[in-house]
Amino acid sequence: MKITLCTSCDLGKTDFAAILAKALQAQSLRADIAGVECMSGCARPSTIAFRSAGKTAYLFGDLTAADLPDLITFARLYAASPDGTLADARPLGALRSKAIARIPA
Repeated sequence: MKITLCTSCDLGKTDFAAILAKALQAQSLRADIAGVECMSGCARPSTIAFRSAGKTAYLFGDLTAADLPDLITFARLYAASPDGTLADARPLGALRSKAIARIPA
């Protein structure tokens, strides 16, 4: 799984990528985390994208450090899904209302 965090937004200017990486490792989830200058989600800043080959990609915005547990839940469910789709978004808590885009594989 590849996770991309906007480094122009407030969350991307902190050590959130390292915190996320450590939390994913604690859950035995493997991810390549990278930052990118501006993801054009400025209307809903602090964006993050999740992608995997052959899977639906997701873009979330309006994120804060408090969303970390929901991001870990999403990563776990996403990794377990063969095509990246989730049958039930309720376990994502507040993150489900922070989805900006779902991009088909």
